[in-house]
Amino acid sequence: MKDISLSSYRTSRNVVYPKKRPSPHGISKSHKTPLLGPPPAGRKSPYSVKAAFLQQRQRDAHIAALRRQGVLIEEEYREDIRLYMHEMERYTMSSSQSMDQQPEIRWHMRPCLVDFLVEIHFAFRLRPETLYLTLNIVDRYVSRRIVYIKHYQLVGCAALWIAAKFEDAKERVPTVQELAQICRETYDESAFIQMEGHVLATIQWTLGHPTAEAWLRLMCCDPFVEEEKVQHVARFLMEITLFYREFIKYAPSSIALGALTLARFLCGKPRRVFEETVECPEIVELLDNRLAKRVNDLSETLVKKYSYAFYSKAATFVLQFYLQGGRFSWHQIVPFPVTPTRSSVSGASTPMSDFSDDFPLTPTSPASFSSDPFPSSLPSDDDKENLPSSFEPVINKQRIEEPPDHYLPHEYLTFSRPALHNLNGSPRVAAVL
Repeated sequence: MKDISLSSYRTSRNVVYPKKRPSPHGISKSHKTPLLGPPPAGRKSPYSVKAAFLQQRQRDAHIAALRRQGVLIEEEYREDIRLYMHEMERYTMSSSQSMDQQPEIRWHMRPCLVDFLVEIHFAFRLRPETLYLTLNIVDRYVSRRIVYIKHYQLVGCAALWIAAKFEDAKERVPTVQELAQICRETYDESAFIQMEGHVLATIQWTLGHPTAEAWLRLMCCDPFVEEEKVQHVARFLMEITLFYREFIKYAPSSIALGALTLARFLCGKPRRVFEETVECPEIVELLDNRLAKRVNDLSETLVKKYSYAFYSKAATFVLQFYLQGGRFSWHQIVPFPVTPTRSSVSGASTPMSDFSDDFPLTPTSPASFSSDPFPSSLPSDDDKENLPSSFEPVINKQRIEEPPDHYLPHEYLTFSRPALHNLNGSPRVAAVL
């Protein structure tokens, strides 16, 4: 009875766990082969390994720079995001023709309002995008509503309040009491709240405006990371465009590209011809003409702001360039290479004529020619070709003298307001002062 149960158990075990088939090669393994990964690829050369390492290192540095700038767009969605930003900037554009029809507000009043907003923006340490969004809200509101002179400052403060709530951290947003103190109690605290609701209703609560600062960050980080000085000069030029009427009709992307193009020229960088659009030359020409002819008419507050070392002294750099008579040029003259001189140790040297600094210098003929068609191989006293020469070509004869003291913008380099001078102080205390 016991054997029958054992045989039935073995039979059922064989059904559940069938035996393995014998190997066709006559070899059976008692253990399983461990699972291995795919076969290794071909052996890489040290050069390819080093190149791959450098590419990965550059990619990591590029991503780290994008994260520091707050701009990190995945390659999969990059084009979609750019298309959406172009669509939104067209949708949130203002109309200068509608602003021309205001009964009381004139264009010469705009620099006063922008100068006031720049000072408040700098005093509260708000983000750069906040200033551009503020002016966009003001322009869109003025394009649709009639604004009187007595309410012009109130509209600007309400727009700054809205933009700060949208872009900045909560602790940096100014309060209603601080806005009322900045305006010297001209408006009640309830007036700011009422104007805020009226402005938001007029622009239909559309605040997703791609500012010129957002476009500049993409342009400075996408193909390659721009130098810090180039970015500061471009930001200074972009804020200049906020003051004047002729720049309102251009999209923020064109403003950022034009300012970056001019900034790269001022800093001695090559142009990005593959990125330039049709509107880019127009913006560069407008900026260049205004800085060349009316450089002394720039906002004193704006120039003071960008005269700090934190902004690479961009304002001082640009002002000195145009006060010295510099102008933008689309075709930069690149000098031809000059023929290098030979050292005096060498046995032969060719004298050269110094007629041009741009073209290679050509050798001159000896003073006396010999009528002998087969001259001797030994050098003679009259042969000037094979004698060593101590001539050194002059690469650049023009020396740029330092500008006189009365041409330098000394009055722009000293702050008068404590809110702009005390960088380490509290923005709240600075705003009240």
